[in-house]
Amino acid sequence: MMSFRIASIILFLGIVSQAFCQTNSKKEDYIDGTIAFTTYQGSLAIHYTHLWKLGKAQKFSIGLGARLTSYLGNNQYYSTAPSKLTSNSSSPLIFFQNNIEKNIDTLIINTPHVTMLNISLNMHYQITKKISAGFTIDATGFSVGTQQQANYINGYSGENTTASPTPFNLLLISDNDRGSLNSEIFVRYKVNNTWGIKGGFQFLFTEYTTTTKVQTFPEENDRFRNKSSMIALGVSYKLNVLKLMPH
Repeated sequence: MMSFRIASIILFLGIVSQAFCQTNSKKEDYIDGTIAFTTYQGSLAIHYTHLWKLGKAQKFSIGLGARLTSYLGNNQYYSTAPSKLTSNSSSPLIFFQNNIEKNIDTLIINTPHVTMLNISLNMHYQITKKISAGFTIDATGFSVGTQQQANYINGYSGENTTASPTPFNLLLISDNDRGSLNSEIFVRYKVNNTWGIKGGFQFLFTEYTTTTKVQTFPEENDRFRNKSSMIALGVSYKLNVLKLMPH
């Protein structure tokens, strides 16, 4: 999944300039509501996207958006987050690096609840008149949530602490990421000109920062990340406002 995310971002950045060069390209706006779930965790997301259709056939689209995601879990395990600890690297080639297990500790949070508002990058392909596929990923934003009781575990020893969602979110590469970020692969079925239904998979990173630097080896650390893979179901509403505007 990580290599797919990286390839998708590179593809997005490589073609985004074409959208602005094609002044006659068709534009579309959507609002999606998505529920994602797996064992003991789930999320609810509301997502607005603005898409530019590219090429003569205009089957391929790219765009920007804004997504509000609320995540709730039960007894979730959060692992050491900074890449300089997990793989002793912060280079763009970090996805080729193996994790250093002795550097990774665990933070258990009983009821994690993170709400994040992020700018998103979006890609969309029209397979048939009724069926399309897409990929969307959060790029940057912020997170909020209440302080939680947590249990820090280092080997066979434990320590009670408190933690809050990391406030600033930023998409980089692999464990270089910071904060809480949502991404999704989906297939959408067009019910009519306005409504659609969709299904796919959501890959959601949530991150907590402890009140003190509880991890001390190989250096001090207070950031811990949970990586969730969930089934996602949702509905899409196509906005028609832009039909009134010249392209």
